[in-house]
Amino acid sequence: MPNPTAAMLVIGDEILSGRTQDTNSNHLAVKLTEIGIGLREVRVVDDEPSDIISAVNALRARFEYVFTSGGIGPTHDDITADCIAEAFGVGISVRDDARVILATNFKNPEVELNEARLRMARIPDGADLIDNPVSKAPGFRLENVHVLAGVPAVFKAMVESVLPTLTGGEPLLSITVRIEAPEGEIAARLGELAKADPKLSFGSYPFIKNGVFGSNIVVRGTDKVKLKQAEHELSRLVEDLM
Repeated sequence: MPNPTAAMLVIGDEILSGRTQDTNSNHLAVKLTEIGIGLREVRVVDDEPSDIISAVNALRARFEYVFTSGGIGPTHDDITADCIAEAFGVGISVRDDARVILATNFKNPEVELNEARLRMARIPDGADLIDNPVSKAPGFRLENVHVLAGVPAVFKAMVESVLPTLTGGEPLLSITVRIEAPEGEIAARLGELAKADPKLSFGSYPFIKNGVFGSNIVVRGTDKVKLKQAEHELSRLVEDLM
């Protein structure tokens, strides 16, 4: 049975403008790989409701798990929760349990928990809350869509909250073999190896170091024996090039 698949939707004008660098997708990819869930697609969209809604509906129909990053803060441009509600066709409002959790982050919640901050307690109908041990403002899950914060430290903490709730598959393993030769010299042999075992994924990542052209060949799969065989064949390729 194939491993579950996932997609990520990164939301925010600041990512597309280049002002902020996305690191959340890399972190999520590493964590999902460890539990046997393949991150198959990452999309980045701006703070445009129609774009967010369209992307959410497209991804949740194709993948077992969807994760979003960004747009659940207290400002006017934090519109992810509203877009998720519209994508699912459900209502959204400040929820009592989310309000109670959010209030624990303030010494004087009667004063500090103002209208702007209460936006972070607006949860689509039918959603389950996702714990946020860093700043308390919860994320949420609606069916297969997990809505997380964009701030990297908070995103990472929320991912840790979510991981135990996911059903993964066999952990994805990998081996890397460095070959100091241009890709054009190894492409044919590499293609033969990939074709011989379609259950393994062969990737070639070229480099130039001190004037030397080469590639790091990365092979991924769930079968340790097959990976060891692939590593042996790649070692033979290296020997043939010497």
